[in-house]
Amino acid sequence: MHAMVIDKYGEPEVFYAAELEPDAMGPEDLVIRIYATSVNPVDWKVRQGKLAPRLPSRFPAILGWDAAGIVVEVGSGVTQFNVGDPVFSRPAIHRPGTYAELTVVDQSLVARKPVNLTYLEAASIPLAGLTAWETLVEIGKIGAHHRVLVHGGGGGVGSYAVQLARAYGAEVIATASAARRDDVRKLGATQVIDYQRESFADMVHNVDLVFDTVGGSVQDQSYTVLKPGGTLVSIAKPPDPEVAKAHEVSAHWFFLEPDGKKLEALGRLFEQGKMRPAIGHVFPLGEIGAAHRLSQEGHPQGKIGIVVDADHAMTY
Repeated sequence: MHAMVIDKYGEPEVFYAAELEPDAMGPEDLVIRIYATSVNPVDWKVRQGKLAPRLPSRFPAILGWDAAGIVVEVGSGVTQFNVGDPVFSRPAIHRPGTYAELTVVDQSLVARKPVNLTYLEAASIPLAGLTAWETLVEIGKIGAHHRVLVHGGGGGVGSYAVQLARAYGAEVIATASAARRDDVRKLGATQVIDYQRESFADMVHNVDLVFDTVGGSVQDQSYTVLKPGGTLVSIAKPPDPEVAKAHEVSAHWFFLEPDGKKLEALGRLFEQGKMRPAIGHVFPLGEIGAAHRLSQEGHPQGKIGIVVDADHAMTY
C-alpha cells in the first residue's frame, strides 16, 4: 500500500512516500480502505519525538489517527461490520497510522460513517470529536443547566466542543481570536472572548466547566472563573491537584482511549444536524508535510483535512 512515512524524528521534511504492507490482521480486526484522514496536534508532536517516552515509534512509522473509508476485509471474529460498509474511526495509537491507503482496526474502535457527511468531513471528527466527548459528556456530564468555558473555540477540538456543549443544552463561552469571533458564535457560543486583547478571567465568572486546550497561564487563571465544585478538564497539561483543591474544584487530564460506540453516538449528532464538520484547510496526502507545518505554526481554524483518495474523499 502507498503511505507517507517517517524513519526518524524531525521537522515536516522527514516525510517521504513509501510502499508498505498493512499491519497483520487479527480475528477482531477489519481493514479499511482510507479515503480521507486529518491532522491533529498529537501527530506533529509524535513526529518531533516529543511523545517518544510514552509513544515510541517503530520506523518506518505511519502517523495519523483519523480515518474514513470503506471496509475491504473482515476478520473471522468480526460481527458488527461487512465488506463495503462506509465507516470512520480513531484507530489504536500503538498500531500503524492513517497516512496511508489502508489501515487495520479492531472492530470496537469503528463506527458507521454519518450518512450526510462526505468521507473527508467524517475524517475530521474521530480524534477531536471524541476528545470533546470525553471532556464534556464523560467527565463533565454536561446538561442544560451548565455554563461551559471552552478555550480555543476556533481550533479543531474546540470547535467540536462548542457544538457538543450546545447540543447538550449548555450555555457556551469560548475564547478565540477576533478574526474567528463570528465563526465561533455560529458554532453555538453565546459569548466569544478575544484572547489576544481581552482577559477571560475578568469577564467570566461562576462557570461549571472549563475545557483547557491551551495550558500554561490560561490553565492557572481558569481556576478563578469556576464556581465551587466546578470542573476543569485539560488536554494541554496535567493540572496540579493541590491548586484544584485550594480552589474547591476538581481537575482532570486524560489521554484519549478511542471507542466505537461513543463515536457512533457522536456521529448521530451530525446526522441529526446538531453538529457540523469543522474543516478549515485541505491537503492531498502527498503534501502531509505542509499540513503538519500549518498545524504546528499556523493556528488553523477547525481541522486540517487530508485527501487520500481523490475520487472518493468528497463523496458520501
